[in-house]
Amino acid sequence: MSSNETEQTKNNMPGDDPPNSVPLPISKTPLYQALNAARYNRQLLIKQINEKTGRVLICFVCAPGALINRDDTLGFVEMLHNVPPNSDVDLLLHTPGGDIDAAEKLISLVHKKVGTGKQLRVIVPDFAKSAGTLMTLGAHKIVMSDSSELGPIDPQVSIDDGRGNRLNHSVLSFLDAYQQHADELKNNPNDPVARMMLEKLDPATIKVFEQVRHRARAFAEDQLNRWMQPTRETFSKIASDLMDVARWQSHGQMISSQDAEQLGLEVEHLAPTDELWRMYWQLYCHQRLALKDRERLFETDYASAVL
Repeated sequence: MSSNETEQTKNNMPGDDPPNSVPLPISKTPLYQALNAARYNRQLLIKQINEKTGRVLICFVCAPGALINRDDTLGFVEMLHNVPPNSDVDLLLHTPGGDIDAAEKLISLVHKKVGTGKQLRVIVPDFAKSAGTLMTLGAHKIVMSDSSELGPIDPQVSIDDGRGNRLNHSVLSFLDAYQQHADELKNNPNDPVARMMLEKLDPATIKVFEQVRHRARAFAEDQLNRWMQPTRETFSKIASDLMDVARWQSHGQMISSQDAEQLGLEVEHLAPTDELWRMYWQLYCHQRLALKDRERLFETDYASAVL
C-alpha cells in the first residue's frame, strides 16, 4: 500500500463520507413533517389560491370564545412580515368580534402593506361579527357567499356585577332600554317600573356606554369613508343602519350578503359552486378543525401561528 493510500485510509474511517462527496442538504425529518402535515397541506392550498387570484392571502380564524384583542398584533405582524409593500391583499376573516380598538389597529396594519393603488378584500367564509364587521368595513370589497354573514355593530362591554362576576353587556341594547324607560317616565312620572329600572342604571355606566357607541359609529364611518368611499350621506346611513337595534334585534343576528349589498356595502358574491369559493371553504374547514376553544390561527403560505 502506498503512502498516499495509507493516508487516505487513515482519514476515512468506517462511517465517514467518501472523499470529495457532497453533503446531503438539511431537510425536515420525516417525523416532523408527519406531525405538521395538516399545516403543510393548508399552506399548499393557500399557495394555490394565491396563484389563482394573483393576490396575497392572509388568514385570521378564531375558535369559539376567541375574541379580537391586543395580543392579535403579534399574529398580524407575523403574517405580514414577508408581504411586499403595495400588494393586493385578501384577508380571510372569521371572528365573533371583540375589542374595537384592537380591530382598528389590525386592519390598519394590513392597509400599511396594501399601500396606495392596491386593494384589500376581506373574505368572510362563515361569519365576522361586531368588531369583525367593523374590520370588513375597512376593505375595498367584501367577498361573501351563501354561508357568509356579518353582524350588527353592537359593541360589548364587560362590567363587574358587584358580586365578583364579569358580565358582557350589549351597549346598544343597554342604551335602548335606558331610553325606553326614560321616555316612559317622562310620559308618566308615576310609572313605578320605569322609575325602578332607571334607578338601577348607573349614570357613569350610561356615560361610558354612550362613549363606546360614539366610538363604534366614528370607526365605522371612517373606514367606509376611507376605503369603500361611498357618498357622505351613504356612509353615515350605512353606519346608522348597522347600529339599528330595531332592525337587528339580537347581537348575533345574521346580515347576509344580500342584506349587506342592500345596505350599500361593496360585496362580491361567489356562488357556493364557484371553484375559487370551494377553495376558500375547504381551507376554512381545515383551519377551524385545527383550533381548540379560545385559540386564534394566523396563517399564510409561509407563516402559521396559533395563539
